[in-house]
Amino acid sequence: MADSLRDLLRTPAAPVKLSELDPRATPMAPGQKERTREVMIAEGQRLAELQERLYAEGVTGGRRRVLLVLQGMDTSGKGGVVRHVVGSVQPQGVQYTAFKKPTPEELRHSFLWRVRRAVPGPGLIGVFDRSHYEDVLIGRVRELATPQVIERRYREIVRFEQQLADEGVTIVKCFLHLSPWEQKERLLARLDDSAKRWKFNPGDIDERELWPAYRRAYETVLERTDRDTAPWYAVPADRKWYRNWAVGRLLLETLTDLDPRLPEPTYDVAEQRDRLIEEHPIS
Repeated sequence: MADSLRDLLRTPAAPVKLSELDPRATPMAPGQKERTREVMIAEGQRLAELQERLYAEGVTGGRRRVLLVLQGMDTSGKGGVVRHVVGSVQPQGVQYTAFKKPTPEELRHSFLWRVRRAVPGPGLIGVFDRSHYEDVLIGRVRELATPQVIERRYREIVRFEQQLADEGVTIVKCFLHLSPWEQKERLLARLDDSAKRWKFNPGDIDERELWPAYRRAYETVLERTDRDTAPWYAVPADRKWYRNWAVGRLLLETLTDLDPRLPEPTYDVAEQRDRLIEEHPIS
C-alpha cells in the first residue's frame, strides 16, 4: 500500500500508456464528493499555515520555494485548481504565471527565456498554468519545430529543472489526465451556458481531432522528463472535486516534507513588549 498520494500518482516507468490510466479514478480520496470537499477545507488550512512559514523563511534569507506546474488538455481544469487549491493560501506568498502564445519578443529568445523569468522567488509558491512543456507538446503536434529541435528541448528541460532543484526549488508537475468524452461534455456545457460562452474557442474542436497525437506527445514528455528532482504526477481529472483535492494534497505532502520553520526573532521579545505597555498614550 502506498504511503502517500505522491506514491500513487507518480507516473509509471516507461513506456507510459495513458490509455491504461483511468481519468475517473479517485485513489486515496477521503470519501465521495461532499466528504472530500470537507476534508479539502481542513487540509487547505494546514496548507496555508505551511505556506506562511515558507514565506517567512524566504523573507528572512531562506532559498527554498515550490513550483507547481499544471499541464493538461483544454478544460482539464488548470484554472479550477488555481481557484480552489492555490486560492486557499495567502496571495502574497503566490506567484502565478499563465503561459500564452509566445510574443514576438519571446520568440527572439530561447524557449526557456520567458520561463526563467517566471521562476518564483524564495519563500513563494509559484504556479505555472501551462509551461515550458508547451514547446514539446504543441511544438511536436503542430510541427512548429523539427524533430531534432524537439529532441534537444527534452534534454534542455531536464537540465533546467535540475538547475532549479539545485537552487532550492521543489518542483511538483501535475498532468491533469482528462478523457476526450469528459472534455466534450465540458465544451458542450460552455456552449449551453451564456455566462460561459466567452470561454469557448472554436479552435478547441479542431484540437480534439489531434487528441491521439497529443496523447502520444504527453506520453513522451512523461517518459523523458520525469526525474526524482522534478517528478510527474498523473492526476485523474474527469471528476473536478477529486482533481482539486488531489493537487492540494500533493502540495500539502510536499510542504509537509519541506517542514518550513518560522524564523526566530532577532530582538528581545520581552523588552519590546514592555516598551509597548509602558509607552505614553498617543493623543
